[in-house]
Amino acid sequence: MAHPTIDPTLGPVLARTGGERAILDAFLDFHRSTVLRKVRGLTDADASRRLVPSLTTLAGLLKHLTVVEGNWFRRLFAPEPGDVYLTSQADASFALRPGDTVETLAAAYEAACDESRRVAARFDLDHVVPHPQLGEVSLRWVLVHLIEETARHAGHADILRELTDGETGAI
Repeated sequence: MAHPTIDPTLGPVLARTGGERAILDAFLDFHRSTVLRKVRGLTDADASRRLVPSLTTLAGLLKHLTVVEGNWFRRLFAPEPGDVYLTSQADASFALRPGDTVETLAAAYEAACDESRRVAARFDLDHVVPHPQLGEVSLRWVLVHLIEETARHAGHADILRELTDGETGAI
């Protein structure tokens, strides 16, 4: 029996007895949607406000995670002609440009996540690809890494949202 305070409709809860792939996908999608929920309802000014010394903003997190998705899935597992894996993306990927809005950044992130899902679905978890810094990586490793990275940034987004307007909550 599920604990009464746990939402039984959350993806990771629904997948709790599923196979490895279903569990990995559910946790990654849960953290992806958490990041999106943290920026929903904010003005562009609020989402791009710097509240910490780094370039990390709520809007910047969306931009960064969009780059991360493309780097780890499309550029490694389904590169197109001319694609180059971005090895020095950290600060630059958080930088906002004129015209970046919550709406456009969220749409770009959702599209990148959709593309990542399509790419990942084509391969088994044991499928290995070359990586320019690590040698080789499996899809399983990439999924676990993306769960970790997206969850870490969802935590950052949670704190930034609380600093922005006082809204709190794990999801």
